[in-house]
Amino acid sequence: MKKDLVVCGAQIGSVTADIDANLEKGDEWIERCVDNYSADLVVFPETVTTGFNTGLSSEKLNNLVDEIPGKTTKKITDAARKHRTHVIWTTYEKAPGGKVYNSAVLITDRGDIAGVYRKVHPFPAETEWTVPGNSAEVFTTDIGKIGMFICFDGDFAELARIMGIKGADIIARPSAFLRSFDTWSLTNRARAYDSRAHLVAVNQVGSDNSDSNYYGHSMIVTPQGHRIAQALSNEEIVYAKLSKEPINYASYGDSIPMLSDNIKLRRPEAYEGLL
Repeated sequence: MKKDLVVCGAQIGSVTADIDANLEKGDEWIERCVDNYSADLVVFPETVTTGFNTGLSSEKLNNLVDEIPGKTTKKITDAARKHRTHVIWTTYEKAPGGKVYNSAVLITDRGDIAGVYRKVHPFPAETEWTVPGNSAEVFTTDIGKIGMFICFDGDFAELARIMGIKGADIIARPSAFLRSFDTWSLTNRARAYDSRAHLVAVNQVGSDNSDSNYYGHSMIVTPQGHRIAQALSNEEIVYAKLSKEPINYASYGDSIPMLSDNIKLRRPEAYEGLL
């Protein structure tokens, strides 16, 4: 990271399949994050533009959403530029064949789209309406190098590790997570440690057309796997000031140098069977 910075997770629920309402809500929460915490980066939960399970057929969902950039991102790029903050916004995105991608969009403080990540590992039920992406990029911004993966992707250490190898300072994990808190906490902390990056994991709250209830508990984790911010189960903002320095130390709040670097000390020749 180029400087110390403030990250905010906008832990909100979505109005199912109402793009205009969710864009308006996103705009309002970006303003809150900037006005209250001077946020340099605002991260939203998974598929916040429509909600995760819309109850629509894949064809109707494809017709509802748009390509990127488009109607699902325009208001948010305007808000990022207006409030001079970086934003990770999430939406379903038109894909070939009548289905959609589950996407996260990195927007700069100038309102430009710096990159799009498409969920590589759709959750099993989600395969009815989504198709997977196939890349794990790290995008360079004025505040540092940022990677993104989405919800179930966090179960796969390979994604976090490749982003770490590519130099990610921050990895965002927008989610609509339903499994146990133990799994949520464990995978967030492990992926931060795997990648030597700060992890900002932001979970939905409320319900959708599947009658699922998303429990929030968004969190921010240091590269040493230490949870430094934790939300409850309401609509709320979780925030933390990230320092570029702790990655140099063995533990959060400690002054002992980090003597073992699990990125630099890898021995790929021993991993031949992995791929």
